[in-house]
Amino acid sequence: MKTLQKGEKKLLNAWAFYDWANSVYSLVIASAIFPIFYEMVFKNRGNNVVYLFGYEIKDTAMITFVTALAFLIVAFISPFLSGIADYVGNKKAFMRFFCYLGGLSCISLYWFNVDNFFLSYSTYLLGLIGFWASLVFYNSYLPDIAYPEQQDKVSARGFSMGYIGSTILLLINLGMVMFPEKFYITAENPDRAREIAMRVSFLMTGIWWIGFSHITYYYLPKGNRGHKLTRAVLFDGFKELKIVWSQLKQNIFLKRYLSSYFVFIMAVQTVMLVATYFGATEINWATPSQKTTGLIISILVIQLVAILGAFLTSRASGKFGNINTLIFLNAFWAILCVFAYFVTEPNEFYIVAGFVGLVMGGIQSLARSTYSKLLPETEDTASYFSFYDVTEKIGIVIGMSIYGIIDQVTGSMRNSIVFLGLFFVIGIILLLRIPKNTLSIEN
Repeated sequence: MKTLQKGEKKLLNAWAFYDWANSVYSLVIASAIFPIFYEMVFKNRGNNVVYLFGYEIKDTAMITFVTALAFLIVAFISPFLSGIADYVGNKKAFMRFFCYLGGLSCISLYWFNVDNFFLSYSTYLLGLIGFWASLVFYNSYLPDIAYPEQQDKVSARGFSMGYIGSTILLLINLGMVMFPEKFYITAENPDRAREIAMRVSFLMTGIWWIGFSHITYYYLPKGNRGHKLTRAVLFDGFKELKIVWSQLKQNIFLKRYLSSYFVFIMAVQTVMLVATYFGATEINWATPSQKTTGLIISILVIQLVAILGAFLTSRASGKFGNINTLIFLNAFWAILCVFAYFVTEPNEFYIVAGFVGLVMGGIQSLARSTYSKLLPETEDTASYFSFYDVTEKIGIVIGMSIYGIIDQVTGSMRNSIVFLGLFFVIGIILLLRIPKNTLSIEN
């Protein structure tokens, strides 16, 4: 096959298509079906606690802590792997490995059982690691395949394709859960049939993710042609990161941006990861059936509105500049967190879901492309993006840990949600320290 050149439409579309492949994980597993399944499993079990080392841990706090542990692991290994990937020039192989790890872990969730504590939570942990570690290498391809003037649009296109693809699969899964008999899923009672349908959706997610990712692998370049893998590379990976760190200290605007990103992405990702658990436990649903249907519908609302949100954010950044747009999005998120504290009814929850969707994809897409524009001219993109990803992962570890602790101590997720609003305010303050005409960010 002819090697595609940087900036070619087919190459840009192939890169963005990985969002189509992997976003089913973030929607079906992280956001929609698994949280509902998780709550149902504990309800059928008769209590909502997990026993660990003699301590009783609330089920929602437990899944929060497991999630935080996964991000801590990713934060530790991603700089190491990114340095090696750029050095030997095979970051596509790393991306594929973690894709397979995540996809196979999704499939394994079919057998999730809280009574088999270690195996079940380990499977969930590995799925998270596979998803987020693969994104380290996926994100690092952006400056390799797109020119600066293309990066805002192609980044937004990736998120939009992810929303569309994952929504298609979620609609299929929603049909399975609501009408299992139509999909030849039968059991001794309707609740058991719905549970089986949810487990099957985990299988479908893993197959979808692995299957569609091959379109991206077919067109993406292998990576920078580098050196042979040697024992020294194990240490050179860290040396590369030290070089990048020294360069970051000299680039004051990039350093300031990363500090602001650390704070606001901590809150964004934490809200997104716990939203469905919040809806399952804190909203006054009339019946269990309404809860299942209502939560999935709210996730669908988020996904559909997010497509529009990513597009509007891309347009806004072109007109008002990346930094100004990010400041506005942080302010919007802060208001949403405060409002969510008072939400108790399904209709109110749907309204919040719609507004979350409007700013969810936009802030992630714009944050990624803004960082890409700030990078100096270099072939060592994976190492630079590992800093970006480590910043995000450490932020999520802190955010999820704080959230879980507040949930465990106070017994309510509401207190945790409103506390996250403070991080968006801090994010605004830090973004204001970045000059509006920094490099090529502003048009």
